[in-house]
Amino acid sequence: MSIPGAEQCDLSGLARAAQTGGEAEIAALLTRVREIAHRYARVRLCTYPSGQQLADDVTQDICLAILAALPRYRDTGRPFEAFVHGVASRKVADAQRAMARHPILTADFADGPDEDPSPEDHVVRSSELESAMRLLEQLPPQLREVMLLRVAAGLTAEETGAALGMRPGAVRVAQHRALSKMRALACQVQEVSHD
Repeated sequence: MSIPGAEQCDLSGLARAAQTGGEAEIAALLTRVREIAHRYARVRLCTYPSGQQLADDVTQDICLAILAALPRYRDTGRPFEAFVHGVASRKVADAQRAMARHPILTADFADGPDEDPSPEDHVVRSSELESAMRLLEQLPPQLREVMLLRVAAGLTAEETGAALGMRPGAVRVAQHRALSKMRALACQVQEVSHD
């Protein structure tokens, strides 16, 4: 069951409808929250072992936390996306801390040929990811968050702006600045490595 026009409705409107409505309104809200939460968790946890499964688990935790907090949520004028982003960032941080404390279990060996990417593919991808993360770490926190949400998580400028309390135009400008800074930093790294 879906709410007519829910795709076009902003998340704050869906949250208000879910607070006063029934199961259909809550389902519509959680569908949108899950999309945002999963993109965010996937980006933040992709470098961890079993990152996809961990992102799925954290996404469920985020949705449950939003559902539990919904009756007490009060609209203060900030977009509901900002509330979702706050919950998501805390749940992801909890998962990262838990991964640092617990041993990682490995799967049994398969009987057939391995169709997964080769070790070389993993090394190249890991190296590229590490390089990108090093460049991101050199950005100011707000530019880094814009890049993670816009590029890695695939959020629109409007969704990113709502999550970070920025206008969509300011998000685009921040993304342009971040990309320019990352390009300059990458050029500096290449110049140093050729010397």
